[in-house]
Amino acid sequence: MDILGIFSTFVSFLLHVDRHLFELVSNWGVYTYAILFLVVFCETGLVVTPFLPGDSLLFAAGTIAGAGHLEYFPLAFTLLAAAIIGDAVNYRIGRYVGPPVFERNYRLLNRQHLYRAHEFYERHGGKAIVLARFVPVVRTFAPFVAGVAAMDARRFLLFNASGAVVWVGLLVTAGYFLGNMPVVQRNFSLVIYGIIVVSVLPIVLEYMRAVLRRER
Repeated sequence: MDILGIFSTFVSFLLHVDRHLFELVSNWGVYTYAILFLVVFCETGLVVTPFLPGDSLLFAAGTIAGAGHLEYFPLAFTLLAAAIIGDAVNYRIGRYVGPPVFERNYRLLNRQHLYRAHEFYERHGGKAIVLARFVPVVRTFAPFVAGVAAMDARRFLLFNASGAVVWVGLLVTAGYFLGNMPVVQRNFSLVIYGIIVVSVLPIVLEYMRAVLRRER
């Protein structure tokens, strides 16, 4: 499969994540919880996988639970644990690597994403860990940058857990109660697309502001 084919498959998965999740539950049953844990852990815990689905996956998982194919509380606990542990691991990696990461050229590390997350962290401080939960890519890099900046571990844990509770709780619960409404079911791909657009909107606005600042 060529690059275009891989990209098309990935986009299809994002827009039809509910259908793919249903197939996942049908084929893997209870092991679906472990698979979802792994995806969310990698999306939040590894700076090399910021492309994995986050917001749309949580909403779709809540929808599957609302339809009775997954249990709400085990699902929410699994995703919450994945989000907290993922950020904690990412933070520890950042602490281990330290400030030299900004000076070296790592092939697998997108420096533009790294600098964007650093600016976000500098602007919002500890609150960036909570706010970043709702901003794709920044969500992956924020805990790493907090580790590089040697943020106090206990303070980081507080922001990490708080952000995870709000992020997972809001999206999974929204999917659970709203995802199976007829109007949502008929337009589920559009809903997922809307979630993705709203999620990346802060990045687009920040980019536009940066361009305008450079032109002045």
